[in-house]
Amino acid sequence: MRNIKLTLTYDGTDFHGWQNQPGLRTVQGVLEEAIEGLTQARPSTTASGRTDAGVHALGQVVHFYTASRHPREVFIKALNAMLPKDVRVLDAEEMPQAFHATLDARSKRYRYVIDNAAIASPFQLRTSWHVSRPLDVAAMERAGRALLGRHDFRSFETEWPNRTSSVRTILDLTVQRSESQVMIEVEADGFLYNMVRTIAGTLVLVGSGRRPEGWVGDVLRAESRVEAGPTAPPQGLFLLKVRYGPHPR
Repeated sequence: MRNIKLTLTYDGTDFHGWQNQPGLRTVQGVLEEAIEGLTQARPSTTASGRTDAGVHALGQVVHFYTASRHPREVFIKALNAMLPKDVRVLDAEEMPQAFHATLDARSKRYRYVIDNAAIASPFQLRTSWHVSRPLDVAAMERAGRALLGRHDFRSFETEWPNRTSSVRTILDLTVQRSESQVMIEVEADGFLYNMVRTIAGTLVLVGSGRRPEGWVGDVLRAESRVEAGPTAPPQGLFLLKVRYGPHPR
């Protein structure tokens, strides 16, 4: 059996998230159906992480085992011919048997996109959160520095506890503007449920002037979800990339 690693991009708008759910359209479901059509065997795919309904990916990583001997070029071309247009395979690679898309991930990087125009763009409705109030991105980035490093992030987790531990390490956090778009990027060794969306909602309160910059550190230390800002809507969230240690990216 070969261990095949796929890198995917998808528009999550019309999916009920990554994970298979009976009777619902999911990214995992359409991918496994396409792989079965190519290899004549239904695989069990494993992703680097489960994206929620409405959340997108620019660099989701998946692995599966197959007896198929197709070269990587055939996996890319054939799967893209079979998949719906809102999912694309960007790369395929044969990996060592021990490679695991979830367990071997060293870090993940997410991007949250905000449409900060006075009037919402109809072309960004599926891929951003419209916030009409002008945002101070410099203040948002300064406030976000309080989150860098290893902390208990339970204040930024919906329905705590969802994991054994809510301690994670944020490796990088940036806030940038490109014309009317504001982009928050967060890279960490792992994420809690709705963690990035809650960070985005919290930083928007700072950027809009409704909270001071130092408040974000207070929220972190409070270790209570009720102290943080709102959970930003799913359509602005993108899984940007997954980093792996000794394995090729």
